[in-house]
Amino acid sequence: MEPAILIITLACGMLVSRVGLPPLIGYLVAGFMLFLFGIEESSLPMLEQLANLGVTLLLFAIGLKLDLRSLFKAEVWAGSSLHLLGSMLFFIPLLKLLGLLGLEQLTGLDINQLALLAFALSFSSTIFAVKILEDKGDMQSLYGRVAIGILIMQDIFAVAFLTISKGDIPSYWALGLLLLPLAKPLIYKAFDRVGHGELLVLFGLVMALVMGAGLFELVGLKPDLGALIIGILLAGHPKSSELAKSLFYFKELFLVAFFLTVGLNGLPSFSDIGLAAILVLVVPIKVILFLYLLTHFKLRSRTALMSSFSLGNYSEFGLIVAAVATSKGWLPPQWMVILAVALSFSFLFAAPLNTASGRLYQKYQSRLKRLEKHPLHPEDRPIPVGNPRFLILGMGRIGSGAYDELRARYDGEILGVEHKQDLADFHISQGRNVVQGDASDTDFWEKLDRAPNLELVLLAMPHHVGNQFAVEQLKQLDYRGKLSAIVKYKEDAESLSESGVDSVYNLYEAAGAGFVEHLVKELLTPSGKAPDNPDAVNHKNEAENALIKRN
Repeated sequence: MEPAILIITLACGMLVSRVGLPPLIGYLVAGFMLFLFGIEESSLPMLEQLANLGVTLLLFAIGLKLDLRSLFKAEVWAGSSLHLLGSMLFFIPLLKLLGLLGLEQLTGLDINQLALLAFALSFSSTIFAVKILEDKGDMQSLYGRVAIGILIMQDIFAVAFLTISKGDIPSYWALGLLLLPLAKPLIYKAFDRVGHGELLVLFGLVMALVMGAGLFELVGLKPDLGALIIGILLAGHPKSSELAKSLFYFKELFLVAFFLTVGLNGLPSFSDIGLAAILVLVVPIKVILFLYLLTHFKLRSRTALMSSFSLGNYSEFGLIVAAVATSKGWLPPQWMVILAVALSFSFLFAAPLNTASGRLYQKYQSRLKRLEKHPLHPEDRPIPVGNPRFLILGMGRIGSGAYDELRARYDGEILGVEHKQDLADFHISQGRNVVQGDASDTDFWEKLDRAPNLELVLLAMPHHVGNQFAVEQLKQLDYRGKLSAIVKYKEDAESLSESGVDSVYNLYEAAGAGFVEHLVKELLTPSGKAPDNPDAVNHKNEAENALIKRN
């Protein structure tokens, strides 16, 4: 029967993906179908073990990406905390009222059970938000960073609940875990030596499952908490992002098992589906509460709205909380099914809403701006640019290299734009004229002061979506100067050329020419001097101008 399980799961995931929804909805449907065919969770013990591994690796991955400094921003820690409190104050009376109106699933539930349900319903989906932000190229935008920060805070709340729910008193040996930071140099040394292949993946699994989950469980603490803590411990290492990417598909595959186990808890009745639909109808209340809170933390209305739309759904962590509660008898088992259906419906609601978020903001912009509180957030204020001739969007390695080359000839006439404040500050300390701003944000262009003498815009952002978006915004501003772009793939170059970009520099295609130029200069000529023949001179000129022109 195992091949049939895989085939059904794959088919459901693919069908759901084709309509633009997260595959996890398909996995939930697959679980319901398997239950309909007579397969129960008790007959698949391996599935539950894989599901637990998925949750553990999910928390480890969250830890790897966690910048603790981002959690100390008021809009993140206070916004998430106040939203949790507000959600519970809203959902508890609502659920009680629905019980009084005769909904059998809520009749007879005490206040503690209602609070537990309200807690589960207060979360937003990390998986959904990350997918939406990645598809739009907005992971590093201000609204994206705020949304991710709030999601991480919610995940920490969930882990705290999971730890408390274990119920056992930790061993006194648990105090020894406070010494874990002292082992950081040794762990980092091992991290340095594992390379970039299968040893890196194995190292990550050992850290998550042995040093994290296993060690914490040994001293009487929740294993998932251990995975999160070890992930945070490794987050400062230069290879932490690479490790997270290496474990990504392991985590995703094991989470498939978790969503299957949810579906295997039973089929929803018509009344369960009706209750789930009612819960989805109140999702806009979550969105409005986020919008109200974030504007009160002095974010612009657009930033607050886009973040709120990203968070306007129910969460897989709500299912994890419900799974623990039902396994301990704190909630009736049917609530796992109800919350699974509500989760699926909320994604159906949130997907088109996020797609239309920009248009909705433009339509209601004047009303939304009334919610703004001044002075605005430091990262969300108008951007003074002076009067440059050259504008570089994206001050990573390519952008900063281009800036330095241009500065040698046009010092004082260049402006760089970098979305990360710490990197912008670094460039300023290096004497570069750089401002902090997110060129993938529509309002960035509205905040940007006009530069009448601007001649060239260099698109050096790491994501094609962001560069394409910048081209569209420049067109709307009636920009008449030249456009040049950095790309990695041929299809991206074609797309930008069709959009009106004057010159495109393909990193991969030109890497060979640049490498040969380096060899000729450093190894094949006396004293490091390039040969004087005309072809070599022409080649050198081409290499120097590669960032702004492709012959």
